Amino acid sequence: MFETAKIQDWSVDQEGTHLKIWIPGRNLLEFLAEKLVHDCGLWLEDGRHITAAQRKKIYATVRDISEYTGYLPEEQKEWLKYLHIERTGCQYFSLSTCSITTAREYINTILDYALEAGIPLTDLAINRTDDIGRYLYSCIMRRRCCVCGQPGEIHHVDAIGMGRDRRQVDDSDSRKICLCRVHHTEAHNTGMPTFEKRHKVYGIKITSCGDQSVPAA
Repeated sequence: MFETAKIQDWSVDQEGTHLKIWIPGRNLLEFLAEKLVHDCGLWLEDGRHITAAQRKKIYATVRDISEYTGYLPEEQKEWLKYLHIERTGCQYFSLSTCSITTAREYINTILDYALEAGIPLTDLAINRTDDIGRYLYSCIMRRRCCVCGQPGEIHHVDAIGMGRDRRQVDDSDSRKICLCRVHHTEAHNTGMPTFEKRHKVYGIKITSCGDQSVPAA
């Protein structure tokens, strides 16, 4: 369930941040009582509107996807909006007035879709993303090279060690990145510091490459 709420009050102590929220026009007593709801996610909107750079990234990516699928760009944009709504539970939005946060999450969704479908982009996806950590995570989970978007394999930035069975090793504390064979070889030949600086990518920590875990900070 997705609801829009207003923050009425807050306080901070050693335990964390305490928020008092209000959901206007909704009586959720029955739902909360029946489901014994005690936990929820929280999405904080900063109130700033979509930027020109975000809008440019969105329309360029939508155009690439529409050329691949055969839909008109305006049709493709709306289809991708509803895909985003389905995946995130957010409300319908306009790209002329939405917040920076909504635009960033929409970019995540359309790049995820391009990775899933193997859709070629006219520019590197790393230049289109507005959330580099989220993009690198998506590449790992979908086994797509974060540099070029081709099918990829997991490269452990923090080496596990020779002779160890990677299937038996807990690598959750090891930084990983997904690279195609060409870029994987380049990373080995140049060394990761040079490779990361050249391509503006880096390894991230996730609990597992085979589930939908959230990337570690």
